[in-house]
Amino acid sequence: MSTTDQPPIDAAPAARDTAPESAAPTAAPTAAPPSNSSADRFMRRLLRLPEGRTATADQARSAFQKSLFISTCRCLLMYIVFPFVLPAVGIARGVGPYIGLTIGVLAMVSIVYSIRRFWRADHSKRWHYTVFGTVIMCFLIYLAAKDLSTILN
Repeated sequence: MSTTDQPPIDAAPAARDTAPESAAPTAAPTAAPPSNSSADRFMRRLLRLPEGRTATADQARSAFQKSLFISTCRCLLMYIVFPFVLPAVGIARGVGPYIGLTIGVLAMVSIVYSIRRFWRADHSKRWHYTVFGTVIMCFLIYLAAKDLSTILN
């Protein structure tokens, strides 16, 4: 047999030969299935998350950033702008509790939304953020009660 009877050699077979035969090209990576611990199942029921629907880690991060932005704005308004800046220029006396209550409720809704996103994404830090968000919400509830008592008195 001569060398001319052999098929032409291309440069790609070396790459093909190194891959195992069972390795087939895969589609886009899928989200990991949710954990099945009883605490995880309880939180998913509490947050009313639908079965089988997931979110991406980027969506969870985006929701976290939005809720953090809202909480930051609330803190800046309530602790810097309303008590010091606006009274110094002689405006907005007494509107702090009304705006604080509104922004506080918006911040609580945003925190719940971002907690749900962390859980839908089955994010590795979902329990950490749930504890963090719950602590912040407790402070916001306290401040909302304080604002309500100021408004009602």
